[in-house]
This record gives sequence, C-alpha cells and structure tokens, in this order.
Amino acid sequence: MSDLKDQDFPSSDVIANLGAAFDALSEKEKKAEINKSKAIFELLIKNKEGKEQSWIIDLKKEGKVSKGKPQGVKPDVTLIMDGEETFTDLASGKIGGQKAYMTGKLKTRGNMMLATKLEGVLKLGQPKQQKARL
Repeated sequence: MSDLKDQDFPSSDVIANLGAAFDALSEKEKKAEINKSKAIFELLIKNKEGKEQSWIIDLKKEGKVSKGKPQGVKPDVTLIMDGEETFTDLASGKIGGQKAYMTGKLKTRGNMMLATKLEGVLKLGQPKQQKARL
C-alpha cells in the first residue's frame, strides 16, 4: 500500500499498515468491519511544516483506505488532527479519542458519534502482539 504513504508524513506508515490490513481481509471479514461502523472517515492530518494531507477510510461500501480528498463521496465524519503525533498516539492507543478531543488535539466535522468508532478501526492496522509462552 505504498500509494498511501507520503514522505512528508511519517505517520502515513500507520495508514499504509491499516490499508494493508484491509486488503488482507476476506470478503466476509471486510463486510463484518463495514457493518461495525457503516461510515466514511476522513483523516486530515497536519505535519510539522504545516502541510495537510487527507486519507479516506471507506467502511460504508468498499472497506478500503485511500489517500487524498474524497472523490464522489462525502465523509460521514472528518477527524482533524493538530499534528502527526496526535494521530500516532490515537492509533497506538497511547491517547484516547475523547481525551484528544477534550484537549483540543482532535476536532471533528460531521457525525461526531461515528468518530468514537475510529479507535476500533485503527486497531486493525496495529501489529498483532505475540503472547509470551511459559
């Protein structure tokens, strides 16, 4: 999913991993993920230089991730992050969405209740933890 990466946005590695995770899902698994949220998420992230980039997570019809502004679809919710660190902290679970929102690191446009479902979606892109065997 190298087309999801942007050299100006190191956090795009997380998004590329998420895209690869969606590509690896079977059709049945993809439909299950779509049924959990039935939404189109737009992630709008600003880097240290002030440049903004958008990514779309389509969990309404296709179950895929794409880079750039939405084409032909309107996001149900847009999540605007004040920096890449906010996004990587959200994706890793270091900060919760509610805390990020309350501290002003995360803003939303659209259906704010759908934003609460993003944490579960981002977990798909995280590497699976190996359990220690004794």
